[in-house]
Amino acid sequence: MKVKLKIWRQANAKAKGQFKNYELDDIQDEMSFLEMLDALNSKLIKEGENPVAFENDCREGICGTCGLFINGRPHGPGEQIATCQLHMRLFKDGETIVIEPWRAGGFPIIKDLVTDRNAYDKIMQAGGFVSVNIGGTPDSNAVLISKEHADEAMDAASCIGCGACAAICKNSSAMLFIAAKVSQLALLPQGKVEASKRAKRMVAVMDELGFGNCSNTGACEAECPKGISLAHIARLNREFLKANIKS
Repeated sequence: MKVKLKIWRQANAKAKGQFKNYELDDIQDEMSFLEMLDALNSKLIKEGENPVAFENDCREGICGTCGLFINGRPHGPGEQIATCQLHMRLFKDGETIVIEPWRAGGFPIIKDLVTDRNAYDKIMQAGGFVSVNIGGTPDSNAVLISKEHADEAMDAASCIGCGACAAICKNSSAMLFIAAKVSQLALLPQGKVEASKRAKRMVAVMDELGFGNCSNTGACEAECPKGISLAHIARLNREFLKANIKS
């Protein structure tokens, strides 16, 4: 198949970016989207041009580094997949594919399709952890947790921190990301130690780093590659309220 690519190119954080057009022939249906970009870069290097900078690591939908805005959607036309899990069979022969970096205040562009997502790390450092006593490993059945809470905590923990929620939100809100990280700890006894501070600290850092408030449109849940539920934002709001009352 043949594809036409319209890709955002930006030399560095201070440079003015623009879209550039490319064409590729002999793209196989079974190729992943990132393999297609690899093929493009091989062609550009042979032609003496600078390759397109983009992030990736695991290519298994786990690490969250491969996020791209494809044809107006985070991670492209697939449902509940990361960009690395997207395959070219979902595109038509001769189709024009528009590829952009995340567009969010908290994710400044570094180069081309690469954005600085250290903001999520800073939010995690503010409260996404638990305190434990050093000692022998407790018996696995010593702390009883209901299956309902365990399942819900595991669902929240499946968030890979890719940034799609903030990228699609019209307010560039990171609320779904924070909600997932707060929820997975709030549901478990291990997370109770920092419970009175966690939500308040993480939301404060989110505000400082340029993310907006929840827009209540549900776009984040719709585009999340792991299907994180909006219900976790409700729990985040409750945890935030309790933290403020206690302080």
